[in-house]
Amino acid sequence: MQDVPMAEAIQNLSPAAIAEMWRSAWTTGLIALVAWVTIFLVAHTFVLRLLRRIAARTSWTWDDVVVAAIAWPTRLLILTSGLTVFERILPLGPEWDRACDIMLALAFALAFVLFVDRVVSGFLDRMARTHPAFSGARGLVQGAVHGVVIGIGLLIFLDSVGISIAPILASLGVGSLAVALALQDTLANVFAGFHLIADRPLEAGQFIRLQSGEEGHVVLVGWRSTRLRTQQNNLVVVPNSKLAGTVLTNFDLPTSHMAVHVELVVGMGSDLDRVERVTLEVAREAQRSAPGGQTDAEPQVRFTGFGDSGLRLTAILNAENLKASNDLKSEFVKRLTDRFRREGIAIPYPTRTLDFPPGTQPAGPQAGFTAGRPGPEARS
Repeated sequence: MQDVPMAEAIQNLSPAAIAEMWRSAWTTGLIALVAWVTIFLVAHTFVLRLLRRIAARTSWTWDDVVVAAIAWPTRLLILTSGLTVFERILPLGPEWDRACDIMLALAFALAFVLFVDRVVSGFLDRMARTHPAFSGARGLVQGAVHGVVIGIGLLIFLDSVGISIAPILASLGVGSLAVALALQDTLANVFAGFHLIADRPLEAGQFIRLQSGEEGHVVLVGWRSTRLRTQQNNLVVVPNSKLAGTVLTNFDLPTSHMAVHVELVVGMGSDLDRVERVTLEVAREAQRSAPGGQTDAEPQVRFTGFGDSGLRLTAILNAENLKASNDLKSEFVKRLTDRFRREGIAIPYPTRTLDFPPGTQPAGPQAGFTAGRPGPEARS
């Protein structure tokens, strides 16, 4: 029997055979599959484009991550649901229905894993760009999230196909408790590191001082510890749990500008208006000449009280940062000492007057001192 060409075979088909072929389940299923996928893909493209426009108009950047993560999981669900419709139309046995149900459950679990993984990856990328300190911990966090998401997706799939996950959950609970107890300190430092990165009380390059006395510039905020470089050029490693639970002073927040307080003492008989004028002149000169002094800020002088040997006052200068404050203070003290000497303003030294009751004479080394009030021998 010779082979009949395809075109001739189609021409030889009767109208009844052609109508029967169109009414067959395979033809109907194929048409339903193509129509299902086409309609939903067109709607998917339109909705996704609309969501992208809405996300672009908002100032919140996280919605862009969510919209970008929706694309591939929804396409997977559209294709899988179309194949399910195609299988339901075909006159196949129950084993095919069961296989199709398993395929659909697997598609839902895979779509969930893809969506969550893309969302988390987008969040981590944006956090790494916004918080440079997070770059070191990004790989660890992303790996842990990958494992958790895949585990949840696997549990969803097993539960969808009728496999009991209660024993698995019980085993995971016991195992998680054992791991948490074994890694208690490490996990405390990790979560404290996340808290520091999210709350941002300190960043790399800033100068901080802890309640315990350690101080220095922040070198790195890691996932387990934070490193400080002291002014002696030493490295101090502080666990994040200790850092999150202590009181710290950040000298660069809200700005690096800081006030420099210099305590002074002048003699009791000094002209206070003249002292104030001279001190302000020297403070202005020091702020203009010293590196890091704020030339646009006005220094202040405040008298604070009476001391043991003179009048106390405080000069308040303004520096750009902590390092400049030390240079500014040194320059101001040198200039003010020289100016006080030229102006004749006395900087008193601490003195003590010994006052003995009348009729008493000190013994020992004090016998040569002149008493505050003369005794009988001195008055005679």
